[in-house]
Amino acid sequence: MEDYSQEDWGNHSQDLHGYPTDQELDEMPVSKRTLKIKQESSEEAQKRDTMQNIVQILESVQLKWELFQSWTDFSRLHLSNKLAIFGIGYNTRWKEDIRYHYAEISSQVPLGKRLREYFNSEKPEGRIIMTRVQKMNWKNVYYKFLEITISEARCLELHMEIDWIPIAHSKPTGGNVVQYLLPGGIPKSPGLYAIGYEECIERPLSPDVERQALDPGKEGRVGLETLSAQASLQVEVEPTRIIYCYLGIAEVRTLQQCLFLHFQANTKTFSKDWVGINGFLSQNCIVDPGVSPKSIYIKFVEVERDFLSAGSLVECLEKAIGYPLKFNN
Repeated sequence: MEDYSQEDWGNHSQDLHGYPTDQELDEMPVSKRTLKIKQESSEEAQKRDTMQNIVQILESVQLKWELFQSWTDFSRLHLSNKLAIFGIGYNTRWKEDIRYHYAEISSQVPLGKRLREYFNSEKPEGRIIMTRVQKMNWKNVYYKFLEITISEARCLELHMEIDWIPIAHSKPTGGNVVQYLLPGGIPKSPGLYAIGYEECIERPLSPDVERQALDPGKEGRVGLETLSAQASLQVEVEPTRIIYCYLGIAEVRTLQQCLFLHFQANTKTFSKDWVGINGFLSQNCIVDPGVSPKSIYIKFVEVERDFLSAGSLVECLEKAIGYPLKFNN
């Protein structure tokens, strides 16, 4: 195992992350430098969010950490060609609790090969780990993994990498009925799809605004229009949260056919006896005057038909999002 000096380690770290050198930053125009820093900050934040989500999944299934002992650990047959969610952990001489260093969904590369890269000092990932052990930053290194099917890997991709698409709706017809307007471009192929709705979060007025409304002083009188605008602004700045309510498997029918059946077979064939996702979508089309229906969203990912029957897809997504799917039970 190579012994890197602090200077060498700094160079390796820089090469690994692709950050510019101090000299390159000095020569870079201020506007370009600011944009690059913002982009890197955004990417790093997104990576942290993704890793936290993966850690949440690993913790929810209560896997045990395994101590890394030798390369033969990853040459075992059951690791050689499996896809998995995995985590790398460590402890120190001062604190025995194992903490996460990294977590990933290995959905393209077999788990055995991916783990070997994290314990090979000639690889960027492995260089970090070996250096920290050599410098006694860490005491031991551990790993844990959860084997997944190809369809479960695509399901996690659907959740973590695919953006929601809002479903438009027509103006009310017949007094109080709206129609969904599905977007174009939905694939005529098998796959997975999710349906969600926007959760309305309205924060109460801030204490300052409430005080001004209840007891306006001479210097602090606020008109009703201003209060209304401030209240509206507070609601608007709340981040939109989309709640998953249904995971569909387009195996017999295509993604396009499945979504068409959900969103088009509604008001004309509506029955109060309907339950499940179709009943929810149909009832959402009937609105009171001046009231808009719930905002509905979809997302989908193509998956080969042969893979769709493997795995526990609903449970996989429920673990990833942290709550049950209302209309899959």
